[in-house]
Amino acid sequence: MLFFIRCKPALSWMMVFTLAYWAQCASAQLAASGQSPFESGGRLALDADELKWIRDNPRVVVASMQFPLYLFKDEHGRWNGLTDDILRRIQDMTGLEFVHRESFSPDQLMTMLQNGEADLTTTLVMNDERREFLSFSHAFGGSGWVFVSRFGEPLLHSLSQLNGRILVLPARHALETEIRRDYPAIELRTVKTYGEARALVESREAYATIENETGAHFYPAGHLQVGGNLENRWEPDYLAVRQELRPLLGILNKALEAFPAEDMRALRSKWLAGSVSPQAPSSSLRIAQWDYWCVAVVGVFGLFSLLWNRRLQAQIDQRLKAEAVLKDQLAFQRTLMNAIPDPIFIRDLEGRLIMCNKSYEDQLATRFETLRGTRLTDSAAFPLATAELLHGELMEQLLTRQPRFVDRQLMFSNGLRDIYHWSVPFYGSDGQLRGLLGGWVDVRPRRSRSNRFLA
Repeated sequence: MLFFIRCKPALSWMMVFTLAYWAQCASAQLAASGQSPFESGGRLALDADELKWIRDNPRVVVASMQFPLYLFKDEHGRWNGLTDDILRRIQDMTGLEFVHRESFSPDQLMTMLQNGEADLTTTLVMNDERREFLSFSHAFGGSGWVFVSRFGEPLLHSLSQLNGRILVLPARHALETEIRRDYPAIELRTVKTYGEARALVESREAYATIENETGAHFYPAGHLQVGGNLENRWEPDYLAVRQELRPLLGILNKALEAFPAEDMRALRSKWLAGSVSPQAPSSSLRIAQWDYWCVAVVGVFGLFSLLWNRRLQAQIDQRLKAEAVLKDQLAFQRTLMNAIPDPIFIRDLEGRLIMCNKSYEDQLATRFETLRGTRLTDSAAFPLATAELLHGELMEQLLTRQPRFVDRQLMFSNGLRDIYHWSVPFYGSDGQLRGLLGGWVDVRPRRSRSNRFLA
């Protein structure tokens, strides 16, 4: 409590300085931004002439042609869409009242404006003909043009593809004059509405038409398809007023300038997000996409090869390690066998010599390299009778699979010997018989030593 009592004056002064700093920053921001575009109550700040014009002309007639998502009638017959929402916001900002008067074709809509039957429209694109009697506001977005042709025909991406073919457009279309001037090889026909143009394309009386990319995807597809954008041409969205209504144009421009960018983005996202379907890629783009796919496939294959090589290398390393371990084991076994003073041999299922120790070589006065893979009857290590006897016993033991331990006299090349002869079958890791392991012990020296000891 004492801490808070002592700190209270400091906290108070800190609060005062904070409020003073905030007030100074706020006043600086107001000074830097100049006059606010809005008056109290959310109305747009207009000059005296503009306010007088609104009092004298509170109602503005809008020539309205239904255009998907931009301006259309809902199931209750009420106007709706992106530009209608924008007009409603401008109406709240200015006090103007916008009244829709429907038209059914671009030609009828422009005639209404030329005759003074309407003051404003929201769905016209700017061109030289229209600038002669209309003034256009600041842009508030935009969209492109797309080709619409019969399904199954090659997709269109350029006006030059229509040379010698019939292109149908609504009369006084924004691109009509330009196409007649720059593409005389195109046979251009005009009809009243976009619907009639689509019908001619569908019935094969025309090869293609051109529509706004936003609306083209919202008509029933039928036998038609939407092609590419018209040579990457993009048309801004405007509000168009009759040229003599300069005060109205100034009011609309001020309203569009004061329109929060976040609100405009929100409105466009509300109506237009996801409305434009992906266009079919051009041939160059398709080639580029194939290049990307090829690079991707090669990359994946290269990565797979790298992983496979690493796996193989790991297996090779593992096998080399296993071979090294096996070599060590074999070297140890050979050393162990050679360290045994009595002869030892290993023979396979056919009686061939697989391995022997150094004592075996010394007893028979030969080398393992000479005897490797030979049967007892194939070499001169034993007298022939002894070799045949031992080979027969060996083959019989392989059949019976019984171990043998016996004292016997056996004729060697250097004479008769008393030996302790032994042999046992040996098996592999799979339990299968692999051959015989055997050897002998010369018992005569041992008997001599035993007799001398007993004497």
